[in-house]
Amino acid sequence: MCNIKKKAETIQLLALDVDGVMTDGKIYFSAQGDELKAFSILDGQGIKTLMNNNIQVAIITGRTSPLTARRARDLGIDYILQGREDKKIALQELSHELEISFDKIAYVGDDLPDLSAIVHSGLGITVPNGHYFVKENADYCTNALGGQGAVREVCDLILSAKGLLENVHNAYLN
Repeated sequence: MCNIKKKAETIQLLALDVDGVMTDGKIYFSAQGDELKAFSILDGQGIKTLMNNNIQVAIITGRTSPLTARRARDLGIDYILQGREDKKIALQELSHELEISFDKIAYVGDDLPDLSAIVHSGLGITVPNGHYFVKENADYCTNALGGQGAVREVCDLILSAKGLLENVHNAYLN
């Protein structure tokens, strides 16, 4: 865990997959064909807190969904790359655009399309309900499941490593 905290201390960008990370990986369709997804409020608060502490957040997803775009907009996430099967290439584009080197990027994914981004980022993270091969190759696996607070756990890990989490918590005591 010491090595993980050391890596987390340098993170300037958190990049997130959606299905299986920000959600539980299930996609629901209504009888009318409407797509439904559930996002964790805990994760949303963690994302906002990261951004309020000058850590960029981005979404990279293989699917294209208006629900994902809406969630990103609601949270104030400026960088959303949808319909991107090659997550590493998308991450390289973000790295170049934001002038943030890969070693200062944390990436959270759960399945094989995320693997190249996970292993090439400075801190590669997965979730317990992710694919076993991804878990074998990630730097860290959250305790919380995807869609159930995993992103918040990562946000808190980064904030803690940077020595910011205690101040964040204490601000809510006033």
